[in-house]
Amino acid sequence: MTSILIKSFNRPFYLDRCLESIFLNVEGNFSVSILDDGTPKKYLDRIKEKHPNVNIRLSEHYEEKQKLIDEQKEIDGFTIPVKLWKSEVEKSTDYVLVTEDDVWFTQKVNLDELTAEMKKNKSSLIHLGWLGKKDMESAEQSDHPMIQYYDLSDVFSSNQFVMDALIYNKFKLFSILYKLGLVSNKTKTKYWKLNSILMGLWQKEYWLYVWKDSDGKVDEKEQLRNAAVWLNRNKKNKKLIAKTADERMKTTFQSSATNSYHKYGNEFDANRFNRLINEAWYKGEFDPMQNYPADIESGYFEKFLEDDAQIENFRKWVKKFKEVYSNIGANVN
Repeated sequence: MTSILIKSFNRPFYLDRCLESIFLNVEGNFSVSILDDGTPKKYLDRIKEKHPNVNIRLSEHYEEKQKLIDEQKEIDGFTIPVKLWKSEVEKSTDYVLVTEDDVWFTQKVNLDELTAEMKKNKSSLIHLGWLGKKDMESAEQSDHPMIQYYDLSDVFSSNQFVMDALIYNKFKLFSILYKLGLVSNKTKTKYWKLNSILMGLWQKEYWLYVWKDSDGKVDEKEQLRNAAVWLNRNKKNKKLIAKTADERMKTTFQSSATNSYHKYGNEFDANRFNRLINEAWYKGEFDPMQNYPADIESGYFEKFLEDDAQIENFRKWVKKFKEVYSNIGANVN
């Protein structure tokens, strides 16, 4: 049995897509739980109607955030339900797939096969997607046709004190090493092979270790530091971190749960956008699987917006969103 945990907040149209893709593509013995942080109840009820076998868990701030959505007020998207996430991972099976509502499977995945390989090789993480980043592509083929293992010999690792100094540039350690030519701007990107926010099949203990210091806010540097310490403790295992032979999951670059993220200086209102699409989905007018397995077409979203100004702001916002991620190597198409 493998636990699939989906972090969710106020985008039931993408959550529905995520769930549909799971039941279309995921094979093996698994359970699905939604970890929700404020999606209005009527939408969660509809999700449960469509997908009766899923479990829904609510965060401690659920009622407060749902009320803000109902009152059309701003929401602090930086405050996250880490307590709920940790609790559910702790209760999960030995291997757990952690994803989010705006992510979906594009191809078949047999979780029983993958977790059997992880157990045999004492692997801590398999990436099922990596945003098309070229620096995540290179890996060594294994005996299993679907699994490739990362060569981590060039990823520096040490104890927590040293990694803390390096990642956070304490004592100007990173700056000094940079001047000596021992590190570069690409050094820290190597550590992302050790972590997966959206598309990872994890050994439970590893996920809990990476997130052990998180408390209500996301600190990606903290996660990378902890991952490097874990690597240091498991250096002898050449099959510690893996990826699938090709990507099996995708995400969107044209949606945001709140206005807290992806502020690009125009008047696009993510909350208003979500309110319109959520209602269209609830009424059965919006097809969450439109254009699947690729992302929903922007033009399809535009059919449900209210006026030309909103459409234009949406187009500008999506263009900037994609530019930002394209500049860090993601394939946004």
